Amino acid sequence: MHGIPWLSSSRRALAIVLLGFIVAGLLLGLVGEGERRQKPTDDLPHGMDSTQATELRDALPDDDSSVAIVLFTTQEGELDRAALGALDDLATELGAGARGPGLQPSEDGSAALLVVPVTGASATDTEEFVSDLRERLDESVPEGVSASVTGPAAVQADLAQVFQGANSKLLLVTASVVALLLVITYRSPVLWIVPLLVVGLADRLASVLATRVMAAVDVAWNESTIGILSVLVFGAGTNYALLLISRYRDELKTHDDRSEAMSLALRRTAEAVLTSAGTVVAGLLTLLLSLTPTTRGLGLACAIGIVVAATYVLVVLPALLMLFGRWIFWPMVPRRGDEVLVETHSWWRRVGDTVAARPGTFIVGSLMLLAVLASGLSRLDTGLKQSDQFLDKPEAISAAERLAESFPAGTSDPTQVLTRDDADRVLADVEETPGVSSARVSISTDGISQIDVVLDAAPSSSAATTAIEALRDRLSTYDDTHVAGNAATAIDAQDGAERDQRLLLPLILLLVLGVLLVLLRSVVAPLLLVTTVLATFAAALGSSWWLFTGLLGFDALDVDVVLFGFLFLVALGVDYNIFLVTRAREESRTHGSREGMLRALAATGGVITSAGILLAAVFAVLGVLPLVVLAQLGVVICIGVLLDTLLVRTVLVPALGVRLGDRFWWPRRFEDMPASASPSRSATE
Repeated sequence: MHGIPWLSSSRRALAIVLLGFIVAGLLLGLVGEGERRQKPTDDLPHGMDSTQATELRDALPDDDSSVAIVLFTTQEGELDRAALGALDDLATELGAGARGPGLQPSEDGSAALLVVPVTGASATDTEEFVSDLRERLDESVPEGVSASVTGPAAVQADLAQVFQGANSKLLLVTASVVALLLVITYRSPVLWIVPLLVVGLADRLASVLATRVMAAVDVAWNESTIGILSVLVFGAGTNYALLLISRYRDELKTHDDRSEAMSLALRRTAEAVLTSAGTVVAGLLTLLLSLTPTTRGLGLACAIGIVVAATYVLVVLPALLMLFGRWIFWPMVPRRGDEVLVETHSWWRRVGDTVAARPGTFIVGSLMLLAVLASGLSRLDTGLKQSDQFLDKPEAISAAERLAESFPAGTSDPTQVLTRDDADRVLADVEETPGVSSARVSISTDGISQIDVVLDAAPSSSAATTAIEALRDRLSTYDDTHVAGNAATAIDAQDGAERDQRLLLPLILLLVLGVLLVLLRSVVAPLLLVTTVLATFAAALGSSWWLFTGLLGFDALDVDVVLFGFLFLVALGVDYNIFLVTRAREESRTHGSREGMLRALAATGGVITSAGILLAAVFAVLGVLPLVVLAQLGVVICIGVLLDTLLVRTVLVPALGVRLGDRFWWPRRFEDMPASASPSRSATE
């Protein structure tokens, strides 16, 4: 058998390792991650009403396009005349009044608010402005008065604060979890370092390449993109490494020459790894069809990350393992003549035999369990409120809740109407719309006017949604008038997410099915595998809903969780089925369909289970970031991967393979399968 060229000698292997490390080092040290100025529309679905309004607002020459709202409250009683006078002077110092009526005391006398225009257009400018404002207020408010900052600018600043150092923290926790699980898996004090080093290097290189490519083609990304990219690269890359190293260990038990053993291991795992990576990449690239720019950026970034991870695992990792020799597996060093796992009556073989004894029972039982877990889908609700998006409530949210006790509920989160039409006519129509508490023209320049609208309803409430819809309906006769603000954006985000789901979910399924059809050259097996993965997603989402509402207190899922959860579970979940059935196909050529499936389970059970637990743990790490959407996504994927690893791939797929026998591979036939190896129908039941 021909060897792999770069594994034919230690010198060539060393050259490949050095090349991989040098390329990564040069890109990390001399190039670094790309940069791009964020746009206000990056997180908004294209073509929606709020997006068009934001584009109009962004065209305004005035930098004061956002506002912070300062809430002054007394610790007890009412604000007296002296306090109000001091706050009036403070308002003048802060430059308030240009975008608002100045200091506004509440009717109950316990609070007052001040609208402060925010200078600067970028997210960094806003964060710095709000931070400075809070520091000035701490130093300047009169005794007995408390000041807190809320409003759109404060929410944006608090969101930015969440991600300060978050990606570094996420990377550290992810690497620590991977290291711990690798030590447990390999039971070696040194082997775990090799795959962790290679995958860690691939992760940093992927961040550089992804951000550089996105910056070059002007594709948007946000604070969470690199964090999710790192989780995906570590999870998928380590899975590929586990599969390769497991096969290499087996080959070392039947070959004296390390080069020959690694060449065989690489040849026999490359197809599964490349198919798996190709499936994930194809699924991720469907996100380029999303309406939301940052969703398109996430798809492109993660696709690049998977390509880098697979490349380093299939090229650099084998060469690096070659250099160390067998001792890298110490203390469980594989020697020629040691029993290969597939030939022994291992624990996973006993599991397979148990399933094979009554495959029909296990099929029905597995499907019933998945159906019970999926029952939560009947009550699923999407559309997370802005106040519920943080695991730890920031000042902007708590101040908004206090503000609603003394002022109209929508004061902390005003709606904006942007128009190129007659501003006076538009204002009159806005004021007459049910649900509007007050409205005023705050900016009018270069033919564009902004009308700030305070709703009676609390932000993110159903009443606010009704008011926005009524406002849009009333303004629909105008040529170029649009409604923005968080309430309007939430409606459009929901509509955009539903459109993306209708388009992308079927497309992802078709792509995964197509890859399996090409790989297996079969019809029945791919259809069954896709169906099992789809059932796993439904069970994961349904059970997560019960967990969120019953234990964690969430009222809804974020609009992005369904699409991202589906993508990662279907694309990554089918990996383990690919690892199993490619080995089953290999074993079935000489041992028959039934025995081939059982031998495949015995050979891959341990490594796939380890890989699944590792991937589930890695995605659970998203919970270290204090954003509910990432915590929800991490939980859904964690549960889904565990179900896929411990139930679907361990029980359901082997049971289907044994029950169907040769029909599992229809219309493909194994011409070299011994007749005696094909079990009778009764033997499979």
